Amino acid sequence: MAIQSSRVPRGDVHAELHFYNPPADGAAPYNLIKEPVEKNYTTAPADVLIKDVRGRESSLTLDHDSVAVVSSVPDSAEKDFVDDESIKEKFYPEVEALLLKHVPGANRVVFFDHTIRRSDPNAHRGPVLMAHIDQTAKSVALRVRRHLGDEADELLKGRYRIINVWRPLNANPVESFPLAFASSASVDDKDIIPVAHIYPSGYEGQTAAVARNPEQEWLYLSGMTGNERLLLQCFDSEALKEGSSVKGGRLPHTAFTHPGSPADAEGRESIEVRALVFGP
Repeated sequence: MAIQSSRVPRGDVHAELHFYNPPADGAAPYNLIKEPVEKNYTTAPADVLIKDVRGRESSLTLDHDSVAVVSSVPDSAEKDFVDDESIKEKFYPEVEALLLKHVPGANRVVFFDHTIRRSDPNAHRGPVLMAHIDQTAKSVALRVRRHLGDEADELLKGRYRIINVWRPLNANPVESFPLAFASSASVDDKDIIPVAHIYPSGYEGQTAAVARNPEQEWLYLSGMTGNERLLLQCFDSEALKEGSSVKGGRLPHTAFTHPGSPADAEGRESIEVRALVFGP
């Protein structure tokens, strides 16, 4: 039986989000990727107004906000979302078609990973409760070279992006830990702090932490369903060009605890598929 809509938290809300708090010794921030992840910085909570975009989804665009909503997506051929190879075989082609259709000018999509999150103490990964951006300009260029080899130099001359395609896996509308995101146009470059992402292999990428700024406009889409997708644009090379109409081209985002969630709310489950998107 479907959950009654009254159980789904909706509307603009004040909630606690967690932002970057720098290392006390002034050192450059880093994440050491191991179990558990080791980092040399902390987070600081802040009360933030988060606006519900339900009913005005079409007002969000990749060029202005670095986020877009795709609605009425057909049911996926992938039903279980427990086997990585099955996800790649059945779900990835659907995501590729969606990106080519809804990202203006896109002509090539290259996937590099996906993550499933479940609100369960025993889950491998749960919702991330810290404002962040998955990639920086430096790490995106490194990733293009890592995955495209001899083609990289030519591809880096054109427009290239990283877009995460995010969807809930719950059978019912999301009741807990919705995803908040800050319109890229409202985020100042100084609010974004590169963080070294160091793997056991020695490979070093970069993610970005986000400092609190009252000018940031935080948003969420209440009661998301499995037939909706968020396109989360982590990077757009077009934003680096002088005079570009692209507003920043990067999207801070974080899960958050909605104060309107019922005490017995169903735990949010989701998948995000990460892709390099090229063109025009």
